[in-house]
Amino acid sequence: MKNVSLIVNGVLAVAIIVLYILHFTGNKQETVTKTTFSGDEPTAMLPVAYVNVDSLLLNYNYAKDLYELQMKSEENARLNLNQKMRELEQEAQEFQRKIENNVFLTRERATQEQQRLRKKEQDLQVLSQQMTNDLMAESQKMSETLRDTLVSQLKSLNMDRRFQIILSNTNGDNILLAEDAYDITAELIETMNKLYAPGK
Repeated sequence: MKNVSLIVNGVLAVAIIVLYILHFTGNKQETVTKTTFSGDEPTAMLPVAYVNVDSLLLNYNYAKDLYELQMKSEENARLNLNQKMRELEQEAQEFQRKIENNVFLTRERATQEQQRLRKKEQDLQVLSQQMTNDLMAESQKMSETLRDTLVSQLKSLNMDRRFQIILSNTNGDNILLAEDAYDITAELIETMNKLYAPGK
């Protein structure tokens, strides 16, 4: 038992000596930048950055184009639905006028017309829900496309690996306080707008 303890202590002593020699005679170049603080001011920048997403969405041309496309889709859907609802309303008023003036020859014919109008109203409700679902899906797809583009550009911008972490800041929710030097939004917007070619 004593021999095992001596062997373990000997191995540990050799390991400590080897580490000591490697530490003081090894390559002085470090791969990780260490930040030291003296008083209140850092002597080096942390490898961290953040992007103000609200500002990015307002100033990135691709995001503006996507938003405009989405607004046009919503407007077209709304106009289409409103037109169909006006037509249904006019048909309902015409039906009511015919009922009041006893225009229908038989009660069955009046019932058939009433059922037709109810079916048309139900179809419009289904169409309205379908349009809402389609617009939501389109909005989700645009958001994913925009996010993929943003992540791709951030990777390209950070090819030199100067940042270990890049955070998003939306309406001041994620980062309560940070030095302006950590905000890379303007640089990112400039780079992304240079690379964006409308129509692609």
